[in-house]
Amino acid sequence: MANRLSKIYTRTGDDGTTGLGDGSRINKDSLRVEAMGDVDELNSIIGIMLTEHLPDNLVSPLTQIQHDLFNVGGEICIPGFVILQQARIQDLENHIDALNEHLTPLKEFILPGGSKAAAYCHLARTVCRRAERKLVELHRNEIVTDISLQYLNRLSDLLFVMCRSINKQAGRPDVMWENKAG
Repeated sequence: MANRLSKIYTRTGDDGTTGLGDGSRINKDSLRVEAMGDVDELNSIIGIMLTEHLPDNLVSPLTQIQHDLFNVGGEICIPGFVILQQARIQDLENHIDALNEHLTPLKEFILPGGSKAAAYCHLARTVCRRAERKLVELHRNEIVTDISLQYLNRLSDLLFVMCRSINKQAGRPDVMWENKAG
């Protein structure tokens, strides 16, 4: 394999543009670049999660999710390019079902918190939702793969269930919302 990053700085972005994977250049504040940044931020937060003590059954799926998110970023970076496959959506749904069957049904909303790992997971979930919103906005005007949209939607659901599973396995209760407004 050739060196992909033999030179880290190129100076080509000094004018406020960046290169896409297809060779075209766009403004660094474009929706496409913002969407790539949100996906990259999500991937970084999952990396932080993986530095915490996590249940063994979450480490491998989270590592795969990091690879998937890199692929989502590639799809955003190269308009019309498809790398993520429908099987990845099914894998997320299978993980949701497997984790959720061991959790008690929710009767109230929960707040982010519990263990440190679960709090990071909640942060990942919220960034995932932001990335999804940005991708939906981009999709209104430009080419975005349907699979990437589906993936982020399902991933935020999985992250929510993971938050609860992390807390349960750590012996920490979900932080229940209490409606004491007024």
